[in-house]
Amino acid sequence: MSIDKVKAYFKKMGIEDRIKEFDVSSATVELAAAALGCKGERIAKTLSFDAKGRVIVIVTAGDVKIDNSKYKAEFSTKAKMLKFEDTEELTGHMAGGVCPFALKEGVEVYLDESLKRFETVFPACGSSNSAIEMTIPELEKYSGYIKWIDVTKPAG
Repeated sequence: MSIDKVKAYFKKMGIEDRIKEFDVSSATVELAAAALGCKGERIAKTLSFDAKGRVIVIVTAGDVKIDNSKYKAEFSTKAKMLKFEDTEELTGHMAGGVCPFALKEGVEVYLDESLKRFETVFPACGSSNSAIEMTIPELEKYSGYIKWIDVTKPAG
C-alpha cells in the first residue's frame, strides 16, 4: 500500500509518527477538512497530470482550482489530469491519496503559490484516510519539489 511507502519514507526522516490516519475518508478537500477539524483551504491537495508524457503533480491549497491559461503558460500544454484508473500506476499512489511523498521515480513535483499564505498545511500520505501537518519549509524539504509555480485561481 502507498501509505506504507510514505511511512517508510518518513521513517528515514524520523517523522513517521506525525502521520494521522482516520476511520473516515479524507479523499476530498471537504472530507479531509472534516476529519482534521480545519478549514478546507489548508488541505494541500495534490493534483496529477500528464504533461506531454511527463507525469507531474502540483500541490495546491484546498480552495483553488487550476487556471488553464496559467497552466499552459507554465507547461506549454493543456492541463490534462491523469485518468482515475491510471493514477496509481503512474504516480505510485491511488486517486484520493496522491501526495508529494514517496512517488514513483520520475514524477515531477511542483508547489503552487496558493500554499504560501499558510503557516502549516495538510497533505495526504498515500491513502484516502491519512494526512500530515507540515510547515511550508517542511513541505519543500520532504516533497523534493522542482519549483514554486502559480497555476491556480480561486474556486467558485
